[in-house]
Amino acid sequence: MPLRDIALTGVFGVLLVMALRETWIGALLWTWFSLMNPHRLTYGFAFALPFAQITAIVTLASILWSRGKVRLPPEPSVVVLVLFVLWTCLSTFFAILPGPSSQTLLTTVKIQLMTLVCIAALRERKHIELFVWVNVLSIGFYGLKGGIFAIASGGASRVWGPQDSYISDNNALGLALVMIIPLGYYLWQVTTKRWLRHSILLFLLLNAVAVLSTQSRGAFLGIVAMSVVLWMRTRQKLLGGIALVLAGTLFIAFMPASWETRMRSIQNYEEDSSAMQRINAWETAINIANDRVTGAGFAIANRDIFARYAPNPEWVFTAHSIYFQPLGEHGWIGLLLFLTLGMLSFFNAARIRKKALERPETLWARDLAGMIQVSMVGYAVGGAFLSLAYWDLPYNIMVMLIATKFWLVEKRWQEEKTGPFGSTSAAAVAAGKGATPPGPSPAAGGPAQPTAR
Repeated sequence: MPLRDIALTGVFGVLLVMALRETWIGALLWTWFSLMNPHRLTYGFAFALPFAQITAIVTLASILWSRGKVRLPPEPSVVVLVLFVLWTCLSTFFAILPGPSSQTLLTTVKIQLMTLVCIAALRERKHIELFVWVNVLSIGFYGLKGGIFAIASGGASRVWGPQDSYISDNNALGLALVMIIPLGYYLWQVTTKRWLRHSILLFLLLNAVAVLSTQSRGAFLGIVAMSVVLWMRTRQKLLGGIALVLAGTLFIAFMPASWETRMRSIQNYEEDSSAMQRINAWETAINIANDRVTGAGFAIANRDIFARYAPNPEWVFTAHSIYFQPLGEHGWIGLLLFLTLGMLSFFNAARIRKKALERPETLWARDLAGMIQVSMVGYAVGGAFLSLAYWDLPYNIMVMLIATKFWLVEKRWQEEKTGPFGSTSAAAVAAGKGATPPGPSPAAGGPAQPTAR
């Protein structure tokens, strides 16, 4: 019996028992298996076990005896997310191919249901930071492997993601790595142990090498866009600009001539068949949305559908864009709801950055929100060329922002309720502020101590 299978199953069993008692542990466990798919790294009985499904069932069961600790906050992003899911259900009901569309809908609903569970369960700072760690390590593991592989091969071979996952394609993996690099930088910022800081730095450098070694043009554009945002936020713009240029030059110099040829093809997209196929799929999505209010449903890459709506019906491909994917599948309303989610998350990050400046102990929230904005820019640019509109990581980023926002709400309520020595302040009593906080229940957890310090 393979040792790797036994080890993974044993760790999973221990964490599953803990998840039954604490919902937030179940949320972390689900995130690990849904993003990393660690069972796909085994070779025996564990390879096909439904770890994520078991985790979801146990985590949902844990809510029953959570004693009110798990509850959805009054947040516009939550409302829009629920509306988006309901709209995809409606578009599936009226889909051109309802059977195949229903299969994708089931997967999407599972992901979004657990997204809501994560929003409801993560309350303390330690929950949020552990959630960031799980997301970074789950994706970054493949960047670590890919970076080592790229250096060993001299950058001659492409880096690919894990099989049977959203990021199995080299382009999808490239974008995923682009998105977790800013989050990893946040962890480097809040970590004080020297050995861990050095380890995180090496980890991020290898992930950057892996991004380039995927030879993904979309990921390359994403990392360029993120670099521009980082430079704009740097106080010493001259030194920051020089550092970014030098780092970029060193990374690019390491890559083989084939990489440079592929990146240069961005300028001559008319001569690139894959680029023209994408444009054909985008025009098809627009034609479908103009003809059908609810779109065509999830199963859009079909010859009959393309024969009716595509400029070139011989090129039958998925949208390869986080914008045209929901447009063709769920119509203009679906696209509007999807974009609204992104805008609300970006505005949430901006509000957190502003509010977190009020006290030194909340500055970590400002740093996290800032790096999340950088990550979102990478997703917005790189995702324009990939079908990753329903993938977990962008919604996990939304979870981080909502949890951080309401951590700040609870902290402010606690400070209004108690005086400098922990007793109820007279002002709070006079204002009637001793019973219920404006956001989540105080039983859900107040401010926590740093986990990485």
